[in-house]
Amino acid sequence: MAYTDLTIDQGTDFTSALNLQADDGSTINCVGYVFTSQIRKSYYTNTITGNIIVTAMDAPNGVMQLNMSAANTANIFPGRYVYDVKMKDSFNVTTRIVEGIVTITPQVTQ
Repeated sequence: MAYTDLTIDQGTDFTSALNLQADDGSTINCVGYVFTSQIRKSYYTNTITGNIIVTAMDAPNGVMQLNMSAANTANIFPGRYVYDVKMKDSFNVTTRIVEGIVTITPQVTQ
């Protein structure tokens, strides 16, 4: 599992590349996996602040992209949050592949 912090500008489209690698440095073939990602105020909060869409850019080579639309980021109050990305294989085995802090910076132009 990797730890990566993200910064999202409120009210803008957000994209970030995610290159998945195994512990030995080899790429992870992501064909057939289902990905989910959520932002919450803390690890213990039941309320979801936002969902990050995970899109395969080059699944055989483990290249994914994290996305949120400007409409969605505009609805998140500026501050510090936590997130993670999980992948589930065809046997319903779920693995957390990345986690970290998300900082939402406030917008000026609305």
